[in-house]
Amino acid sequence: MTSDASVLLAWARSAVVPRGGALAHLAAHEIAAPVVRALLVRGGIDASAVDAVICGNALGAGGNPARMTALAAGLPDGTAAFSIDTQCCSGLDAVAMGAGLIAAGQAQVVVAGGVEAWSRSPIRQHRPRTQNEAPVSYERPAFAPDPSRDPDLTLAAARYAAQAGITRAAQDAYAVSSHAKALAWREHMPSEIVPVGAAVQDTYARSITVDRAARIPIEALSDQWVSSDDRRVTAVSRLAIAPQADGAAFVLMASPRASAALGARALLRWRAALAVGTAPEMPMLAAARAAKDLLHRQGIEATALWGTELHEAFAVQAIAFAEELGIEPERLNRGGGGLARGHPIGASGAVSLVRLLADMAREAPSGAMGLASIAAAGGLGSAALVERL
Repeated sequence: MTSDASVLLAWARSAVVPRGGALAHLAAHEIAAPVVRALLVRGGIDASAVDAVICGNALGAGGNPARMTALAAGLPDGTAAFSIDTQCCSGLDAVAMGAGLIAAGQAQVVVAGGVEAWSRSPIRQHRPRTQNEAPVSYERPAFAPDPSRDPDLTLAAARYAAQAGITRAAQDAYAVSSHAKALAWREHMPSEIVPVGAAVQDTYARSITVDRAARIPIEALSDQWVSSDDRRVTAVSRLAIAPQADGAAFVLMASPRASAALGARALLRWRAALAVGTAPEMPMLAAARAAKDLLHRQGIEATALWGTELHEAFAVQAIAFAEELGIEPERLNRGGGGLARGHPIGASGAVSLVRLLADMAREAPSGAMGLASIAAAGGLGSAALVERL
């Protein structure tokens, strides 16, 4: 960490709403723009002070969502705009890139985060190679050039559950806990959620018992059995998977010099970030790899963190993450995670970061540190470390 590390002036997000819900009629920039406008008000910064907008987005299929967001939010025409796609890592990577721009002296004030309008995502097709071929529709692109290394993500989760002996019951119990945390934390959410249209709070979290969870249908079974006598370990239920969702989350960051010149008050500081790659066959493990490597480089033990936010696309991922970092699963995601909110791909990492920042600003003591982490298809992982001033 250097003395000129970026400071975080404000953070905000929309509600996360499952696909087809209250945000279903909005394009990505229409979800993001109200969040950006509120962010500037919260930070006490005029739009003219923003040098750049960096926006993660995974399903927009081209274009420049960052530019659309900047203009829709009323930022000056001269504002630079960068859109990035590292799939699920996009939102968190965008913030890390914002810190990089500031550290390099290319910007003084940056808005960074992510947005996903899954409900409005384009219908995708592969263009025919010859006149005799028809277009081929697809839901997801390839994430590895070798198909044998690019499994369906739910099947990959089931395979890891089989390999690690993580039972369906353990996964469902974790998911039930995530929903319970989200419901218990709902009173704190107005400090971070900006109303967008009719969406004023996360809508997916629900009260559910372990007994009820056991009756939820199975989504995937691994094709690799741990034991022919006990195939329960391979099951992944629908409850243990984060649902497709719409949403946006952004932070306002600045150099210490710009913060002082603008008279802004910073409560938190960006300390460090790291993006890594791992085997694409087990993409969910990349979040733990990024987190462990980042903490090692910073000389910090996971048990010393005040808060840890992981976007949990799968319950088995969260269980494995906690084990890898040597912390109790209960210490993850104080207000629930992706299992209880949903997964707005390009925004999910930024949502986890905003959750962390909101909690730390409200409750963490000076010098406390928090970690946000996420994994992405193709074996990518990102993690970020922030500090309370």
